[in-house]
Amino acid sequence: MSNAAQVIEAGKAVLGIEFGSTRIKAVLVDEAGKPIASGAHDWENQLVDGIWTYSLDAIWGGLQDCYRDLTEDVKKQYGVEIKSLAAIGFSAMMHGYMAFDENDNLLVPFRTWRNTITGQACEELTPYLNFNVPQRWSVAHLYQAILNGEEHVKQIKFQTTLAGYIHWQMTGEKVVGIGEAAGMFPIDSKTRDYNQTMVDKFDAKLAEKGMPYKLRDIFPKVLVAGENAGTLTAEGAKKLDPTGTLRPGAPMCPPEGDAGTGMVATNSVAVRTGNVSAGTSVFAMVVLEDELKKLHEELDMVTTPAGDAVAMVHCNNCTSDLNAWVNIFKEFAESFGIDVDMNKLFGTLYNKALEGDKDCGGLLAYNYFSGEHITGFTEGRPMFVRTPDSKFNLANFMRVNLYTALGALKCGLDILLKEEQVKIDCIYGHGGLFKTKGVGQSILAAAMDAPVAVMETAGEGGAWGIALLAEYMVSKEDGETLDAYLNNKIFAGEKGETMNPDPADVEGFDKFIELYKAGLPIEAAAVKALKL
Repeated sequence: MSNAAQVIEAGKAVLGIEFGSTRIKAVLVDEAGKPIASGAHDWENQLVDGIWTYSLDAIWGGLQDCYRDLTEDVKKQYGVEIKSLAAIGFSAMMHGYMAFDENDNLLVPFRTWRNTITGQACEELTPYLNFNVPQRWSVAHLYQAILNGEEHVKQIKFQTTLAGYIHWQMTGEKVVGIGEAAGMFPIDSKTRDYNQTMVDKFDAKLAEKGMPYKLRDIFPKVLVAGENAGTLTAEGAKKLDPTGTLRPGAPMCPPEGDAGTGMVATNSVAVRTGNVSAGTSVFAMVVLEDELKKLHEELDMVTTPAGDAVAMVHCNNCTSDLNAWVNIFKEFAESFGIDVDMNKLFGTLYNKALEGDKDCGGLLAYNYFSGEHITGFTEGRPMFVRTPDSKFNLANFMRVNLYTALGALKCGLDILLKEEQVKIDCIYGHGGLFKTKGVGQSILAAAMDAPVAVMETAGEGGAWGIALLAEYMVSKEDGETLDAYLNNKIFAGEKGETMNPDPADVEGFDKFIELYKAGLPIEAAAVKALKL
């Protein structure tokens, strides 16, 4: 169609909405997958009774506000209303725990990926299944609740993730995309389903603990990219758009996690490619040629939205502490009566980091707002440390805070790239860390010693990724794979800007990471001494 207004009015636009950790974002795309409008809602998780959570009111209020913001953008840009859609997709922060009873009531507050409270479950399940079960995975939360003797566990009739929950409320369908399912329970990439051998073993555990269900009784059905996952019901449409303007009936794609949508948004679903999503949390995803030689508890085995095996390094902390320091500089400037443009402030400070010593001049920082399983922490304390003879200047200070944003990630990636000798042709970066051109990109290239590309579209992030998955579902040709669709129709001719690692930066980051590992007892002492 000739223009966006006509696409929207004809009901040909596709909607993607992603629930991130600090922002809910909506992206509307045209028939070619090009973003034509967007909306957003900022939110924050809450620490309630020691559990990181978001309330149901916050979830639904945030979704409706985000969608309303999108409709206002559409009205402002094109003078039309969204009345019907060609397809819809929902995604959200992966993993976590949402358990419901027979009346569809939430049994306990939503437990997010950020909680590191399932250590006992993981210690038991990982050797039992001979598969690394991370703390944030849904099955770990379920089994920990059982081990804790929590009253609600015997009442569970359905357990899902945030993306699965929203999709269920929109369609009535209890399903998840395979990439999201891979954050719930181990997946068999050959069958494109939960690993049945491991399901049988876990069912034996459930029976042993006296649970009245098996895993498949309460977990959502697994779907792969391109499959139809239901349609928007009248009730779902009202929950999304309380004004009643949006009509039901739009087909919906399988709900995915933010890891899977990040892979789509960066065209990194093919073998020997990967992506790094760096925002509040950070994770790296690498699509594997071969199975890893051995089990590594630092590496998670997940899948692309099409079901191909992926090694994932996931860290709870990335830019939160960095952003806090930038806000300190904002306060400082405002104290002098200077009106601060945040984009300019971030750009100036990030670029200043490039002037610093390659090893940060001996400065050390930890960005641990919460625990970090790769380095063995269940709690975190953000901290900045230096010796009297460290080279303490603004450039080194900014550089060390950028380095430490990727510090825990580097510890995990070194296992994948150096021990397992996994080969990567290119890594695609997306998320807030890469908004300032060339800075986060060069830091990541140094951390991974691999080429890093950032595309112009990467700023659209996971909301665009889930919109593309919805678009793929309704417009793919017979037999057209997801990577072929992305290569030929979405990213044709777009390579992004690629940056090769600077050997001096690689050497400097390696030197920093030695100090980072050596200083971990300082972080441990802070956790012990400074009680929350």
